[in-house]
Amino acid sequence: MINTLPASLPLNFPELNEFSYSVAVLLCTVLAKVVISHFYQHEPLAAFRFYCDKLAEKVNKPKNSSKQQSISGLVALVVTLTPLLIIIWLFEAFIEVKWLWQGLLFYVALGGVGLKPITKKIAVALTANQNYLAKQTLMALVLRDTRQLSSMGLSKTCIEMQLLRTVQQGFTVCFYFLVAGPLAAIAYRLLLEMHHSWNVKQTRFIHFGVCSQQLVNILQWLPTRLFTLLLLFGAIGQNFLLYWRLLHIHFLKLNNDILIHCLALNLGIKLAGVAMYDGVKVRRPSFNDQAKQPEPSDIIYAGRQIQQVLIACTICLVVLTVILENMA
Repeated sequence: MINTLPASLPLNFPELNEFSYSVAVLLCTVLAKVVISHFYQHEPLAAFRFYCDKLAEKVNKPKNSSKQQSISGLVALVVTLTPLLIIIWLFEAFIEVKWLWQGLLFYVALGGVGLKPITKKIAVALTANQNYLAKQTLMALVLRDTRQLSSMGLSKTCIEMQLLRTVQQGFTVCFYFLVAGPLAAIAYRLLLEMHHSWNVKQTRFIHFGVCSQQLVNILQWLPTRLFTLLLLFGAIGQNFLLYWRLLHIHFLKLNNDILIHCLALNLGIKLAGVAMYDGVKVRRPSFNDQAKQPEPSDIIYAGRQIQQVLIACTICLVVLTVILENMA
C-alpha cells in the first residue's frame, strides 16, 4: 500500500535533523490532540487503567504482609510493563511511515489536554454557588474525596489538579518524547497510570503501590523542576529572590512540593494541606500559609499562569529548531 503513494509525499521528513524532526512530530501531535479534545473528550488509556484496577484486585491481598504486598506491586508492574514495551518496540520495525507511528504513540501518551473548559466550568459553578455541580465535575478528575469540600476546598483542589495533570501527563510526557523518544514517553505514561491506579494515599495500596510511586517520582523529578523554574521566571522583577529562598529547600525532594509551593507564591494563595482519601484524612504540608485562601477566580488565574509556561516552552522549541536548522 505504501508503494502506491506519490514519490513526493514526505514520509519521514528526511530533510530535518533528529531534534527538529522530534519537535515537528510533537507540535503536530499536540495540535491534533488539542483540536480533537475540543470536540470530543476522550482518554486513550482508560482501558489500561481498568486493567490495572482488575489486576490489583487479583494480586493485592490485604491478608499478606507489607513486604509481600510491596513485592506483589513490583511483580505486577514488571509483568505488565515489560511485554507491552517489547511488543511496541518490535512492532515499530514493520512501520514504514515512522512519523505517523511515533505521533500515534505520543498521542496516546499525552494527557492533560482539554482541561481549560472543565476548570472554567468548575469556576463558574462555584461562583454561582452550585457546589454540587462543581463537586461532581471535579470528582472524576481527582483521587481525593470531594463530597465534604467547601467552595474554598474545591477551588484549591481544582488548582492543584490542573497543575499536576498538566505537568505529569503533558509536560513530562513531552520532555521524555524529546529526550528519549516515543517509547520512553509511552513507558512513562503507562507507569504513571499504574501509579494513579495503585496510589499509596489509598489504604489498600499503601504497600502495593510503593514501587510505582518511587519510579514515577524519580522520572518526574527533573521535568517538574524545569517547569517550576519556568513558573518562577514569571516572578522576575517582583519577588524572585524571595521565592527562590522559600523554594530551594524542596529542590532535592522526590515529590511535587516545590511545584505546588511555587504556584501558591505566584498566585498569592494558600495551597495543599489536609485532604481526604477513602474517608481517611491525610495530612500534607501546606504552602504559603500567610496568604489568603483560594477563590474560584484563582482557578482561572492558575490556568493562565500554566498556559503562559506552555506557550513559552513552545516558542523556545520553535526558536531552537530554527537555529539548529540554519546551522546545519
